[in-house]
Amino acid sequence: MNLKWNAGNREMISSDQKINRKSNLMKKAAVIIMLASSITFNIGFAKDNESGQLQKIFHIYASGEYVGAVSEEKAINGLVEQIITETSSQYDALSLKDGTNLSIISEQVFNSNTNDTETLDKLEKLITVEADAFALSVNDEIAVYVKDLESYHEVVRKLKLQSVPENEFIDWETRNDATDSLPPLKSNETRILDISIKESISGVTQQVKPESIVTIDQAVDFLQKGTLEEKIYTVQAGDVFGRIAANHQLSSTELSKLNTGVNENSVLRIGQELNVTALKPLVNVEVVREKKVTEEIPFNQEVRESDDMLKGDSKVIQKGIIGEKEMTYIIKEQNGNRVGKTVKEEKVIKETKNNIVIKGTKVISSRGSGKLSWPAEGGYVSSNMGHRWGRFHSGIDIARPSGYTIKAADNGTVTFAGHDGTYGNKVVVNHNNGYQTVYGHLSSISVSKGQTVPVGTKLGVMGSTGRSTGTHLHFEVLRNGENLNPLKFLR
Repeated sequence: MNLKWNAGNREMISSDQKINRKSNLMKKAAVIIMLASSITFNIGFAKDNESGQLQKIFHIYASGEYVGAVSEEKAINGLVEQIITETSSQYDALSLKDGTNLSIISEQVFNSNTNDTETLDKLEKLITVEADAFALSVNDEIAVYVKDLESYHEVVRKLKLQSVPENEFIDWETRNDATDSLPPLKSNETRILDISIKESISGVTQQVKPESIVTIDQAVDFLQKGTLEEKIYTVQAGDVFGRIAANHQLSSTELSKLNTGVNENSVLRIGQELNVTALKPLVNVEVVREKKVTEEIPFNQEVRESDDMLKGDSKVIQKGIIGEKEMTYIIKEQNGNRVGKTVKEEKVIKETKNNIVIKGTKVISSRGSGKLSWPAEGGYVSSNMGHRWGRFHSGIDIARPSGYTIKAADNGTVTFAGHDGTYGNKVVVNHNNGYQTVYGHLSSISVSKGQTVPVGTKLGVMGSTGRSTGTHLHFEVLRNGENLNPLKFLR
């Protein structure tokens, strides 16, 4: 059916099911035949009137309005029954009846002068057909008409089924019917505690026009959307997704939900049709679930300092253990979307143990801390570690400093201080923790081999000795003899 909701008269109007009440040839023939049977009587009775005998006629009132008089009461009933029969063919499942509120009053007259055909034509236009229906109300306001009480209950059931799978719904119904208390939840188990409609739903039997009555599925659709008619917009030149949404009182997210596979990043085509129905649900279905899950409890990192250990050294004295807890949650969903989550119960089933680390704080000038300081007075990295000019560059170059002093990047011992080929003047510092640092192209050296150098000690002056194209520092970091990228260590 092509149904529309008319907010003014609160009726479901069916444009393709309006009953054509104009008399057809069959109906007219039936009435004429019935009236013809009384013609002879009327002619004879007219003669009898001369002797003072009375004739009975029947006055018709429709909803208090006088229609006219006819000579035969059965003609009135026949017309009503025929209209009901005609209408019933379009509404097989409904029990129809006359809703005109007809009154028939008989009168004895000496001289009958009725025009039955004209009166029945007038009556035909006034006769209305109604059906018993169940008016479903939301918050005491009629929203939709369904066939009967059984249909009403099925609408409510189907509304709830929109938010949960059918098997879960059946399990919930079965548990509700049982008298036993609920068994404890198992781990990683979820069950429905309640399914309810937030609004007040009620109903009452009423007589309405048959075209106002909708099917169960149509009623569910209307209560969920607030409309039975979807609005379609055809994309025009220059349209953008967000503007189309705003023009129809929708957000981009809402418009995307109405049109699967289309969003604000989609390319719209001229002539493309979009559903722009602003949904305003009349009812909201709330589902309450109970869920039990096992969750990890992360351990804490506990650091203890010790001046009995050298700075840069550390030792784990207790390995961390991840704990476990059983969490029972109450989860609320409305129309399929989660709207709340609360903790019902929490139970620790495995205790955690902190990861305890001892870190040394003892500092000696010949032992590195493991953290490298910037070895120059400012400057920037002019060349990174990696392949360049057909060979491998084993460190980084630092140029354009604010001062030219080169400093030890960490505590250690000088293992080389002198000239070394392409490095020019070079200093190597062993930090006695597996790391070494190399400083090349110095214009002068300020330390000697075997000397202990705390972090920040002046090693020399930046220069351009050896294979160099300008004043800079070549800086390397080695761990157990392997070159590493210095930028991963400098701070």
